[in-house]
Amino acid sequence: MKFFLLGLLLVGAAVSPMATAGAQGPRSQSTPQLPASADLAGYIASLEEPGRAEWQKPDEVIRALKLLPGETLCDVGSGPGYFALRAARLLEASGWVYAEDVEASMIDALRDRVSQARLSNVTPILGLPEDPLLPRAACDVILVVNTYHLFPNGPAFLRRLAKSLKPGGRLANIDFHKRETPQGPVLARRVAREAFLADAQRASFRLVGEEKFLPYQYFLLLKPSR
Repeated sequence: MKFFLLGLLLVGAAVSPMATAGAQGPRSQSTPQLPASADLAGYIASLEEPGRAEWQKPDEVIRALKLLPGETLCDVGSGPGYFALRAARLLEASGWVYAEDVEASMIDALRDRVSQARLSNVTPILGLPEDPLLPRAACDVILVVNTYHLFPNGPAFLRRLAKSLKPGGRLANIDFHKRETPQGPVLARRVAREAFLADAQRASFRLVGEEKFLPYQYFLLLKPSR
């Protein structure tokens, strides 16, 4: 996501010498199947529809990450690259983007879009449900949007992400508040801000910042405690 929940989540080839890696598989057995290939273009178009930007504010999100020249963003659950392509354009001169998803169809779509955009600083990664297969100590920023509830074991997954952070690296988690909102999944599929922070603490992350410009989602910035 951001590999996505069809109908529930709206979210998030020139590639590097590192080969696409991993294996397909849903992070949650309750995740609906993505559309057939014939419908994939329409599905992606629905994720990219202009109205979404009004509440998801992707450009503002990328700016809030404060990526510096030469840094690397790792987008976990990137889907067709809603955030990854924006970050790649920002970092194109010197930085890199690893874009991970567990759905092969999304990785294929991402690869096509990277090629069409003529970007040369994106590595697609086909991850595992329990492991994004990101390189160790490779990421200055790891971005997770509307995806945490799909991890089979949240704290364990966060510990894996910590291993992929560079020293001083940070994790950004964006997800829907656990209350009724005009956009987002049903309440049963949401993780409350406080519940996520409790999991993050169990995984030895600490909160270092929070952005509040998103109308329906919390946006938390964390670093490993050690």
